[in-house]
Parts: sequence; C-alpha cells; structure tokens
Amino acid sequence: MSTRSSIRVRTYLGAHAHHDVPTAADCFAPAPVVVDDGRTHRGRDAVRAWLDRTSTEYTYTTTPLAAVPHDHRHWTVTQRLEGDFPGGTIDLAHAFALDDGGRIAQLTITPCR
Repeated sequence: MSTRSSIRVRTYLGAHAHHDVPTAADCFAPAPVVVDDGRTHRGRDAVRAWLDRTSTEYTYTTTPLAAVPHDHRHWTVTQRLEGDFPGGTIDLAHAFALDDGGRIAQLTITPCR
C-alpha cells in the first residue's frame, strides 16, 4: 500500500497483528461497522469489544498476500492467518471503507474461496 489513504489501514493491520487494541481501535471512525464471522458489530464500543475478543481468542500469525486499492476510500487486503484456531490456516479478505478523514468506517472480513 502506498497512498496516503492507506495509512489507517496499515496502522490497523499492524496493531491488530500485534494485539494492540488501543491503537487498532483509534483507526476507526466514530460510528464504525465491522462484519466478521457472520456477526455485525456497530459503534465504537462494539468494535472495541470485537477487537478485545479477536486479539485474545486465538494465537496466530498473519502474512500479507495482497492489497488492492479500489479508489482512495476503498481497499481490499488479503492475509493468511496461521494459528491455533480450528483449521489452523485461512486466507481472509478484509474489505475497508474509509471516511473522509481516512478512518475506517466499515470493515468486512470474509474467507477467501
């Protein structure tokens, strides 16, 4: 990722990979929506609780596979996760939508097929 609009996305991904919940949470807009594992988390408190849970539920490493800018506000980042969760390895697509200030307004995480 190389454009200025990708700064929050990179910061979020790095913070989440290092289980740095405060930094990851600061990357989100005031009224974010996160869709992950079939559940929708709306608002900063719900997203913070999701970050807390996903940072401690399993031990895993991430490997970036691709980062595709669709425009200055929309990115899809694909990562491989390997860890102690069921299945052990999964590739996930993270679809980001940023607000006018570059904060993450929406994040949808889905398995790659």
